[in-house]
Amino acid sequence: MIAMYVLMQQLLPVALRAVLDKPVRVAVIRLCLFFTEICTKSFEVSKLPKIQSDIVETLCLLEKYFPPSFFDIMVHLSIHLVREIELCGPVFYRWMFPFERYMKVCKGYVRNRARPEGCIAENYIAEEAVEFLAERLLSDKTIGIPKQRSKDCRRTSGAKISSIYGGEFKQAHLCVLQNTEDEHMEYLKATFPTFKKNKKWLKDEQNKTFADWVKKRVEEQLMIPENNISETVRWIAAGPCHEVAKFSSYIVDGVQFYTKLLDDVRACQNSGVYLEADTMVVASARDKNPKVCKLSFYGVVDEIWEMDYTRFMFPLFKCDWAESSKGVKVDDLGFTLVNLNRKGHLKDKFAIATSVHQIFYVQDPIDPMWSVALRGPQRDYDDLVYGEEAGDTPCDHQSCTDRMPSVENGEGEIGYVRAENEGILLNE
Repeated sequence: MIAMYVLMQQLLPVALRAVLDKPVRVAVIRLCLFFTEICTKSFEVSKLPKIQSDIVETLCLLEKYFPPSFFDIMVHLSIHLVREIELCGPVFYRWMFPFERYMKVCKGYVRNRARPEGCIAENYIAEEAVEFLAERLLSDKTIGIPKQRSKDCRRTSGAKISSIYGGEFKQAHLCVLQNTEDEHMEYLKATFPTFKKNKKWLKDEQNKTFADWVKKRVEEQLMIPENNISETVRWIAAGPCHEVAKFSSYIVDGVQFYTKLLDDVRACQNSGVYLEADTMVVASARDKNPKVCKLSFYGVVDEIWEMDYTRFMFPLFKCDWAESSKGVKVDDLGFTLVNLNRKGHLKDKFAIATSVHQIFYVQDPIDPMWSVALRGPQRDYDDLVYGEEAGDTPCDHQSCTDRMPSVENGEGEIGYVRAENEGILLNE
């Protein structure tokens, strides 16, 4: 059942991009996105009427292209799912997945197939008794129970030590510094009043002088007996060691990441990354008043660095980002397409490991040069640790498109009408 939902919500809309006529494709994709929306972990009540109208329009579209035998009671019940959400809350509190998984556990209790109910009841009572005694009488952890999964960060491969100098090293250190609070921008505006309104010049100057300014600023503050400089800021300002440990795999917040080189020889894809950040956007090289807006960046992990700040380690991802203007686009159906061969942001390759999200790339069946970006589910580890025996870990699947395709996108000629036969006119 879970595999069916993954196929319908994630993979089927992508697979349909190169098959069927556009009106049929839009209708089926709208049905897939409807189930993705109703299976989310949270809802805005004000959007439920819009979801209800979308499923009504979707079923009307399906009636245009599919025979009446397709519309059994199960298809009709999708009309009532939004009303059920209004009355009972999110779907994942009431679906059957945890019970179906627990039925697999109960089937494992059966030793005598002539008396399956008795085997299940006997083994269930025995397991409950053992767990009760283990929790109250034994101080050590019970053997066989898996360790608690949490949002930890750790290495999962051997390290390769490299001596890094020059531009890449400064770029990595600047990435760490930019994620700490600073007063450097106000200092630059006060020091260079003639460039106060030139945001691009101020940003370039900050990138050049930020590291030296922070180090000098912290040294001045440390001369004061009663200063409020934390130990973390003190070691970051001193700068990292030039001996950098590089890894091919790393777990960040419980999610496994691979480098692209390791990903190419593995069956699973774990190198795709996605990042949202406030970025300065310029219209041209002469633009002196750029705008700061939130942009989305798509890429793959090229290298995993661990910066050594003496008292602590700071994991960074060196990524090959796709060019935002010509390497990323959104089509008329809402799919985000990425061309990983068009690399951009060469002067800003590094990202904090905890700030990126894992993403999955599927080759576009229409154009192999492009890939469809799919966001993976975000696990709720607290519910996994404290959940019931069924292990119902809620996973919030992100939609494969940014919006629901409109009905107008499905308009057009369709090739399912038989042109070789003449129609039959019926007299009233």
